[in-house]
Amino acid sequence: MFENLSDRLSGVFDRLTKQGALSEDDVKTALREVRVALLEADVSLPVARDFIKAVQAKATGQAVTKSVTPGQQVVKIVHDELKHVLTGDEDPGALKIDNPPAPILMVGLQGSGKTTTTAKLAKRLKERDGKRVLMASLDVNRPAAMEQLQILGTQIGVDTLPIVKGEDPVAIAKRAKTQASLGGYDVYMLDTAGRLHIDEELIAQAAAVRDVANPRETLLVVDGLTGQDAVNVATEFDDKIGVSGVVLTRMDGDGRGGAALSMRAVTGKPIRFVGLGEKMDALETFEPDRIAGRILGMGDIVALVEKAQQTLEVEQAERMMKRFQKGQFNMNDLKMQLEQMMKMGGMEGMLAMMPGAAKMQKQMDGAGIDDKMLRQQIALIQSMTKRERANPQILQASRKKRIAKGAGMEVSDLNKLLKMQRQMGDMMKKMGKMGKGGMLKQAMKGMLGKGESPEEMMGNMDPKALEQAAKQMGMGGMPGMGGGGLPPGLSGFGKKK
Repeated sequence: MFENLSDRLSGVFDRLTKQGALSEDDVKTALREVRVALLEADVSLPVARDFIKAVQAKATGQAVTKSVTPGQQVVKIVHDELKHVLTGDEDPGALKIDNPPAPILMVGLQGSGKTTTTAKLAKRLKERDGKRVLMASLDVNRPAAMEQLQILGTQIGVDTLPIVKGEDPVAIAKRAKTQASLGGYDVYMLDTAGRLHIDEELIAQAAAVRDVANPRETLLVVDGLTGQDAVNVATEFDDKIGVSGVVLTRMDGDGRGGAALSMRAVTGKPIRFVGLGEKMDALETFEPDRIAGRILGMGDIVALVEKAQQTLEVEQAERMMKRFQKGQFNMNDLKMQLEQMMKMGGMEGMLAMMPGAAKMQKQMDGAGIDDKMLRQQIALIQSMTKRERANPQILQASRKKRIAKGAGMEVSDLNKLLKMQRQMGDMMKKMGKMGKGGMLKQAMKGMLGKGESPEEMMGNMDPKALEQAAKQMGMGGMPGMGGGGLPPGLSGFGKKK
């Protein structure tokens, strides 16, 4: 969603950081471009104006112009200011669901993704916070709205309130409250009806439900693709009903991300979650500093590590680590890693969180690196016998032909895969031996959630040591990307035919 804004800003900052000293005029010219970029990304004018004013005041001070790296100082100031715009003045803290049964009211316009978001949030509360959740649909207008929530509830293993035809929303809310108290639920979620636009009937209905349920949290679900109108919707709902937080959906779309930047500043309401796709686990907490980092092309390594923590199975990972330290890395290990990548959102999902990913994207597209290729490589490994997977060195010409044919690929594709496995094996061996306790061991511990948090882990790794590690492992990068690109294993990835 923030791709265009990222491209524009990284262009401006590249020019700034290449200059040695910066005059006030340089900063002003750069900020003028930043302002245009913000407006083009659909950030509301007052927000863009205040943003530029705040950055200019900090960026034209003595400390910056006399600094050793003035360009980078300006980037840092813009990052901090972006973070401030997205965070607001006070931290909203966690969702207020402490004394059960805690009611959460979901409101919003029709088609913004309320029902899906209700189910996603219920799944999150159940799995991450260990809460017993009851979902109730109060949407008596839209055909099959209640059935939709019921089906989603079955999918994610969360209870839904039995449907009684002909009941009005207030009666359903009362029944949900009773059922949640009697059934020993921690949280009950009320999914209200939407309209195509805000009208009196919608507001009156939502207000009546609010008075009955007295919700601890009223979450407004807004479609991130609606741009500035999303801000108007939020203001209107807040005035009439009172909103405690916002959930932005469709943030994986290619709309302009200005609504997210304006939402917090204009409404003063915290953005609690962002929806990033159709799947039931595609809901993330909104982390302002990480979003600011992504916008400025700094990547989001912490989210990547968190994703790895969720998809890694502890025992399997520990076994893997012991093997890697001994320098053992066969086709079974490689298959496990490729499957892991698919679970974490494939190449695109992972690369989006890497620093400088926007610049790499074009080369990636040119090299034909995509999820189809990961699936092809997994197919090649599955075409091998158990013995061949465990000892890839025994693969001779006739075996290679059989394997390639079995996967519907060429022998050259198999050779690339074998080369990648050898290079990754060498890399693992080097990582296993390096530094105190081995860099590999530290990284794996962090991913398994033992010891440090992802943030601490990334912060504690000495940048110079990381750079040195990259050199030792021969990270040459991809052609035309400059150094420090992808590990050597990835540089030989198959080209599209």
